[in-house]
Amino acid sequence: MKSQKEEINLYKFEEELYDEGFKNICGVDEAGRGPLAGPVVVAACILPPFLRIPGVNDSKQLSEKKREELYKIIVKNALAYNVVFINEKIIDELNIYEATKKGMLDAINGLKIEPDYVLIDAMPLSELKTNNKSIIHGDALSASIAAASILAKVSRDHYMEKMDIKYPNYGFKHHKGYGTKMHLEALEKYGPCKIHRRSFEPVAKALQKTKQLSLNLFDEDDDGE
Repeated sequence: MKSQKEEINLYKFEEELYDEGFKNICGVDEAGRGPLAGPVVVAACILPPFLRIPGVNDSKQLSEKKREELYKIIVKNALAYNVVFINEKIIDELNIYEATKKGMLDAINGLKIEPDYVLIDAMPLSELKTNNKSIIHGDALSASIAAASILAKVSRDHYMEKMDIKYPNYGFKHHKGYGTKMHLEALEKYGPCKIHRRSFEPVAKALQKTKQLSLNLFDEDDDGE
């Protein structure tokens, strides 16, 4: 559990900006850059100045139950938030880095309140005209970014749980599309489904194998005529 001092440190960037006269400080983060399937999800979130939400932290450091609890608190209290899904087709078309950047810009630009400062987890956004700062490991150093990371992670997890019902062979509710042993074995057995990222090497390899099997079957049919 965080000490009070550690919790105050999470608001260091925001408090410095409040002291400089900025009010609508937006945190931005993503979930799902690494998975083999599903979207990358980006959230932008503006918290009320000096609001304290106990327990807010990098979403990866929280239990699923705690993320769900904090998600509801953040949604209820945020001055504005926006969650953007960038699907696998766009990821394959642009590459994951550019797709994530697009998601961040879309999430910021879609806020109902225009931010006057943006704190971003890791990724520089030179295209952004608003005052901004990219912070390495920002989801563990800034409350606004941490809040955005929770919104993105929970939103993506919920989506992948729905995809588990639609594509039950892959175990999406367990691994959320990441390249676990279970997922790789299912990919090997069943080949890619609609939401797999074709540009990611394990998926491309499985897709090639599926195509080769189809060609082999086609050749066997020809031989039988």
